[in-house]
Amino acid sequence: METNVSQLVQEPIGATRYRDIDASLRGIGKDELAFHGDCRLLRTRLGILVICKLDTAIEMTCSRCLETYSQPIHVAFEEEFVPTVDVISGVALNAPEDPNTFIIDSHHILDVREAVRQYTLLAIPLKPLCREDCAGLCPTCGKNLNEGPCDCPPVDIDPRWAVLKKLLK
Repeated sequence: METNVSQLVQEPIGATRYRDIDASLRGIGKDELAFHGDCRLLRTRLGILVICKLDTAIEMTCSRCLETYSQPIHVAFEEEFVPTVDVISGVALNAPEDPNTFIIDSHHILDVREAVRQYTLLAIPLKPLCREDCAGLCPTCGKNLNEGPCDCPPVDIDPRWAVLKKLLK
């Protein structure tokens, strides 16, 4: 996930490089995540615009039935990386005004790992579901209702809500 961009920074604005990504990354979840996809590096006036489209899968726990499953994650982002050192003279450049700006290090290495980590965390669902129609657990006995109905007696509906049940018919 590191690329030496010293040649690209010297080229005219609009110059492009393509990079296939097939790498693993730690720091997200319990295990290492394998990322597959590609990144496009585009020379801009200020630095390098990185356009990435990556796919991975993360082991998650369903919020309804509590079963573990593999959640596919698609990560897509566009971020501009700015150099910290002039590639020709070696003189240090002014630091970006925004402290959250992604930078190209002093050895002209562009590392997308932190951007991938941040965008992956944003792509993880807040309420993970193993499938859209997950039935969840029985509130009485705790049986996984995806495996079939439980033997619990039906729960009586609060009479104040009974009128709303007519709308379902």
